[in-house]
Amino acid sequence: MIRIERYANREIPEAELANLRKLVLPFDLRQRSRLRVALDDGTEAAVFLPHGTVLRNGDLLEARDGSVIRVVAAPENVLYVTADKPRALTRAAYHLGNRHVPVELGENFLKLETDPVLKEMLLQLGVTLREDCLPFQPEAGAYGGGHRHGHDSTFSEEYARVQQLFYEYHGPERSDDKEHRHLHPHDDSLSHEHS
Repeated sequence: MIRIERYANREIPEAELANLRKLVLPFDLRQRSRLRVALDDGTEAAVFLPHGTVLRNGDLLEARDGSVIRVVAAPENVLYVTADKPRALTRAAYHLGNRHVPVELGENFLKLETDPVLKEMLLQLGVTLREDCLPFQPEAGAYGGGHRHGHDSTFSEEYARVQQLFYEYHGPERSDDKEHRHLHPHDDSLSHEHS
């Protein structure tokens, strides 16, 4: 059994990446810092990473014996969300974010773990859903390392990006629309309600 305690601290040539042993895990296991696993070649491994570590697809880990292992997001049951209009997909992302649901954001799609309650909510929002088995790589920041809810160092950049996207689709004349008021700026003058 090999022991994995750290990220690889060296560059691996692109040609060698395909030949590395792989640690293939679904998202729920990539959030654990202590686990016993089998690599894709059958090698048993014990993972001991700092608490709060969330492994991302493509991360490189180094075992005590010096070997490098590549993390791969395993296919898992997800809801794949699309919409005919950007506003519908934006609303879906907003409501999922308001519930602190891990979501993968893609070009014209969202992915989230299968959940019957969220599925019903999304259908009521008018988006198109399909259940599928795909790798799941949610956005970092909203869950790994605890509930950060906008207080991490990237919040200002993310908030500015969300505001820019909102105004591109809806324009500044919609900024007082009650439905769109809650964008998590954490200003004491704004409400902070959660459904």
